[in-house]
Amino acid sequence: MKQILGIGSRINHPKYGKGVVTNVTAKMYWVTFIENGLETISTDEDFEIIDAAEDEVDTVSFYEVEKSLRDILKKWNGFSEIVPIADKWKGGTMVLKPADSNLASKEIPIDTFFHKIVMLRDRLRVMEQKINSSKELAEQDKIDLQQYITRCYGSLTTFNVLFKNNSQQFKGESAGK
Repeated sequence: MKQILGIGSRINHPKYGKGVVTNVTAKMYWVTFIENGLETISTDEDFEIIDAAEDEVDTVSFYEVEKSLRDILKKWNGFSEIVPIADKWKGGTMVLKPADSNLASKEIPIDTFFHKIVMLRDRLRVMEQKINSSKELAEQDKIDLQQYITRCYGSLTTFNVLFKNNSQQFKGESAGK
């Protein structure tokens, strides 16, 4: 009989790559994979066990486990947050077509464009953290700069259609402000 892995076990799956078990039933594992996000796999599937955790009852919520594991995986592998592109855009191309028909169009892989949008978002977040933790800036200056960053996020909401997960989309100022 095959060993049942506990929550926190690390595996290497031939299709999905490296991941961490975040939930277990008698027949299924929920695994958060570094490259592919959350997937369910059968306990009977073949995969390499990197580190087996004891199978025990979990009293922590699935959300807390997943968040903690994401943080651990980021530190363990040196990766930033995995932000998946919406399935309908995977492998697509973005075409920039000038009004002048004598000029050539420019094609850009949507995945490349999306990656740059995500990098911009991450850099805005870092700037936001540095502003908020600054000891040199006055509170009013922090508030003013924070408003500019929020407006930048708002300008980028056009690209939310590219994100697979709503929770990772840009959020600008709400209409109620």
